[in-house]
Amino acid sequence: MMRLTAAALATLVLAGCASFSPDGGLDRVAELTQERAGQGIAPQRTAQDVDQARTRVSELLRQPLSPDAAVELALLNNRGLQASFSQLGIAEADLVQAGRLRNPVFGFGRLALGGGAAEIDRSVMFDVLGLLTMPAAIRIQQRNFEQAQYAAALEAVGLAADTRKAYFTAVAAQEMVQYLRQVKETADASNELAKRMLRAGNFNKLAQLREQAFYADATAGLARAEQQAVAERERLTRLLGLSGAQLDFRLPGRLPELPKSPTTPQNAEQLAIEKRLDVLMAKRSTEATARSLGLTNATRFIDGLEVGYQNKSETGEPRRNGFEIELPIPLFDFGAARSARAESTYMQSVHRTAAIAVNARSEVRESYFAYRTAFDLARHYRDEVVPLRKRISEENLLRYNGMLIGVFELLADAREQVRGVTDYVQALRDFWIAQTNLQTALTGRSPGGATAAPAAPGAAPSEQAAGH
Repeated sequence: MMRLTAAALATLVLAGCASFSPDGGLDRVAELTQERAGQGIAPQRTAQDVDQARTRVSELLRQPLSPDAAVELALLNNRGLQASFSQLGIAEADLVQAGRLRNPVFGFGRLALGGGAAEIDRSVMFDVLGLLTMPAAIRIQQRNFEQAQYAAALEAVGLAADTRKAYFTAVAAQEMVQYLRQVKETADASNELAKRMLRAGNFNKLAQLREQAFYADATAGLARAEQQAVAERERLTRLLGLSGAQLDFRLPGRLPELPKSPTTPQNAEQLAIEKRLDVLMAKRSTEATARSLGLTNATRFIDGLEVGYQNKSETGEPRRNGFEIELPIPLFDFGAARSARAESTYMQSVHRTAAIAVNARSEVRESYFAYRTAFDLARHYRDEVVPLRKRISEENLLRYNGMLIGVFELLADAREQVRGVTDYVQALRDFWIAQTNLQTALTGRSPGGATAAPAAPGAAPSEQAAGH
């Protein structure tokens, strides 16, 4: 009878064993990332995947990077992102382990009775409670695995957003250097002309010192801009995961043009609640904790049950067969502490989820206002300030040709015109960053940085109760 029971138990366990998925859960991560970042991930599980990724990286680096190409390159080549995907393997291993019964325990004892006689005890014990709680443990670990997929997608979407912002900042810094070089060249010419005129007696000392001071400021400003351009390029380089010969990648000379009109997302707050990865992760965490609470309460008094086959034999005596049951007696620990801990953990998860939802709604409103302000300001510079500076410059050139103003007034106006263009470049950079922040706030995460992934503390009680 015991043999049949053991055979049936072994068959049940083998039939219920979970197995590893072919994609390791990364296909779902790729889908979530594609939907929110416009680019999917390329899992690198085999040597062929790595070779294909290297080939694609080389193709992207042959031409000046666009914002989308920079994001694709980062998702392909950032080693930190690839390393974070290993957490998926850990979560899937926990899921598979939850679907497997703990190994049986074999016991053997030999007692010498004297005169060459001996008593031998043999036993095989099975974790029955682990079998009974296995379905609940699998459901909990399945949710933990899904949450790990959301966490991996959150990492990828965050990398895409950071790459876009770093890209726009690097291009703008590079463009600023070009314009500030023009300012320095103008200041250099003005300073040299002032020195010559001073030596010729046609210029006063105070005016010459003013031109020299402007030249010194322009030189310092250019040096700071060049350093800033290098820093922003290196920040982008780190996000792209480039090194060695790849460091000579090219960026376009100018930022993308301002779109014709701003976008107005419909039901933005509701979209954030339904699509934002940090909100979805918090909801999953709360659900997993609730299920864990139910399992903890179910095993509050009995947290262990083992059944096994046992036989005993003595020298010269027939073998005696039987069974053995091991059951903890709730004499000192009635499980109240474990139950209270699980309930507090659940309430903590509920409040954390509510806080994340409130923050998500607020960040969407703030990001949209910043986006519209940045668009209006960039359009104002494009349509009003820059054309106005250009018309003023044209008028001053006519006045100079008519000998109504001097060369220094003309050079000063040229500097003011360049300053208006640099202000527009900064406004255009701020717009593209604001647009990225808005998209991130709608479907990805907090635009100010990665939201801490809610932990799934409910897994611990379930594992303890199920014996996995």
